[in-house]
Amino acid sequence: MTDLAQLQAQITADIAAATDEAALESVRVAALGKKGSISALLATLGKMSPDERKTQGAAINQAKDKVTEALAAKRDVLKSAALDARLAAETIDVTLPLRDAAAEAGRIHPLSQVWDELTTIFADMGFSVAEGPDIETDDYNFTKLNFPEGHPAREMHDTFFFHPKEDGSRMLLRTHTSPVQVRTMLSQKPPIRVICPGRTYRIDSDATHTPQFHQVEGLVIDKTSHLGHLKWILHEFCKAFFEVDHINMRFRPSFFPFTEPSLEVDIQCRRDKGEIRFGEGEDWLEILGCGMVHPNVLRACGIDPDEYQGFAWGMGIDRIAMLKYGIADLRQLFDSDVRWLSHYGFKPLEVPTLAGGLST
Repeated sequence: MTDLAQLQAQITADIAAATDEAALESVRVAALGKKGSISALLATLGKMSPDERKTQGAAINQAKDKVTEALAAKRDVLKSAALDARLAAETIDVTLPLRDAAAEAGRIHPLSQVWDELTTIFADMGFSVAEGPDIETDDYNFTKLNFPEGHPAREMHDTFFFHPKEDGSRMLLRTHTSPVQVRTMLSQKPPIRVICPGRTYRIDSDATHTPQFHQVEGLVIDKTSHLGHLKWILHEFCKAFFEVDHINMRFRPSFFPFTEPSLEVDIQCRRDKGEIRFGEGEDWLEILGCGMVHPNVLRACGIDPDEYQGFAWGMGIDRIAMLKYGIADLRQLFDSDVRWLSHYGFKPLEVPTLAGGLST
């Protein structure tokens, strides 16, 4: 029995010395496994007399129970310690900022944003949006707009022409969105009140020109429209677009084949330290061209100029986007640089509204 007590004490010490669950399992196998020390003692009970089995059997089973309890207690301690170590190693710093959701990571291009802004403004004035093809006929792009034969805009160095057809006519990439005005006048009867945003193409490339760019033009045709109406529309547009309470405008005589009289429009601004602010200052900046629709254009589109009159205007979407959002180089709008877009772009759900703010 002295040997049994010593064996139990040794096993208990080994259990206490175990540093992990693997070491504890080795102690359990050495004591209670098929060839373990306590299992070996239990195997000798069959060779003992009934009296010896009664006394020693009880002592051996009691030792087995004590060892089993010690193993279970030590196992709980080791599991708790392992869990504490894992929690300490895998701690999450909840103060770190969350990553943006996928819907928040994308950005609306400034040109798309400005397109939506100007559509919102003119829709509030009662204008609808008219669209047309990028590939146009020479007739719609030039002839019906009162461009005479030999006009510089008809030359190859200014315009992207396709190869001539069998009848000698040539298709081209439209140089302005004015053909959409022609298509509208041919397909609708006055009164007409539309804007025509879209892509346009000219052979030109530098810091302020690209071969492909964007324009928006407006057209009003009815019996009583005049330059006073045109000036009010442009004034209200500039106030709303640049989000200022008031802005002075200056109209200068000019020439366009499709309008008579024709006007260039300057808006009040202040240039300071590389920035341009509108609605203040003593400087002027040219922003668009406009005028009363030429009678020849009305006749070419099947509208009687003695009964109807109207006005039109046009401006570069890329240009007004650069002016409003401080973009220095036109070519950056088409570079597809994700870093640039993350700086100048807009979140997908920031839909421009006149009530909530166009660019908030």
